[in-house]
Amino acid sequence: MPMFKYVGFTSDGKKIESTIEAENEKEVKKLLRRQNIRATKVIAPSIFEADLGMFLADKGLLRPFGRAELMRFTRQLSILINAGVPILECMEILYKQEQNPSLKKVVKSISTQVEEGKTLFDAMSQQPGFDKLYCALVKAGEAAGILDTILVKLAEFLEKAEKLKKQVKSALTYPVIVVLVGILVIFGLMTYVVPQFVGILKDSNQEIPWVTQVVMDISSFFQNYTLLLVAGIVAFVMLFINFIKTKEGKAQWDRITMKTPLFGILIIKGNLGAFTRTLATMLAAGVPIIDSLEICIDTLDNTQIAKDLMKVRKAVIEGKSITEPLSRIDYFPPLVTQMIKVGEATGNLDQMLIKVADVFQEEVEELVGNLTKLIEPIIIVVLGGIIAFVLIAMYLPIFMSAGGVSE
Repeated sequence: MPMFKYVGFTSDGKKIESTIEAENEKEVKKLLRRQNIRATKVIAPSIFEADLGMFLADKGLLRPFGRAELMRFTRQLSILINAGVPILECMEILYKQEQNPSLKKVVKSISTQVEEGKTLFDAMSQQPGFDKLYCALVKAGEAAGILDTILVKLAEFLEKAEKLKKQVKSALTYPVIVVLVGILVIFGLMTYVVPQFVGILKDSNQEIPWVTQVVMDISSFFQNYTLLLVAGIVAFVMLFINFIKTKEGKAQWDRITMKTPLFGILIIKGNLGAFTRTLATMLAAGVPIIDSLEICIDTLDNTQIAKDLMKVRKAVIEGKSITEPLSRIDYFPPLVTQMIKVGEATGNLDQMLIKVADVFQEEVEELVGNLTKLIEPIIIVVLGGIIAFVLIAMYLPIFMSAGGVSE
């Protein structure tokens, strides 16, 4: 936001010269009037003094803030509110210290709307980056007068979700790097190394084994059609991305991934863990179970699991307990269903759901660790086998020639 210079007089007639952040000259005068300062001169910032980040954010040229920034903002807001700082002052403090231009712009907008008389829920629900779950919990916190407690729960929820996401990312980073390096090595062998052997073999006029001929043909294909192959891969990836963005394509892809060996169980447990933790957070905030289930289902990434849980919500609307429809979902663990049943019976469903979510998170973390240990050697063996096959195919005629000479 631009920094304006101003000259004015305080209520007791004292002259003051300073700077103030505002969107325009009109807002500068408005802000100064609140401080009982009568501005006589306002100087707009030059182009060299403008905040480039805020300028790009105002024009919509920056990416929205992410979960990490939202988590930090929520934690800081909860601390300030718990300390008894009024909402408007909280927003002003957070605005001044925020480094992310996108979030800084949103905080300013929320502050302006709250100042105009809107609730924090109304202000946040109109901003990008605050999903339905976040806004519903803020609304519940405002209504019950426990906004600081709700924000703490939200921050913890976001932290655990971000932690799990980072664990999965870090677990898959090494295998992906190994695969990419392996592909580059194989491509280099086929386009640069194999052609050298082909020239030597042709000059020797010796019989070429079928294994060597296969490698030579593949190498020739890479040399002649590399650009076409790359274009084909790029086109396929773009078509695939566009396909899974459609409603039917996303549904089909979700069903396939759930049945994928190794990764399927990880996807299921990850989504169920997110569902139970979200539901626990909503119920603890006092949100009715029907509304909680609807919001939880909306936050799920997997459409098939969301579809199955919609049946659970429908059964609850009809007056059934949540345990009965959950037990009909074949991939929902029976032990977890029994834990939820005990929670319903004792009136501590939210606490039991937190324990269930912790169980799912521990299982996901264990699965990620095991998958990493399993995938890495498989990738290395497969890539090493391909490279070994190419090298053996190229050296085989030389070995055969040497054997014929010795005889």
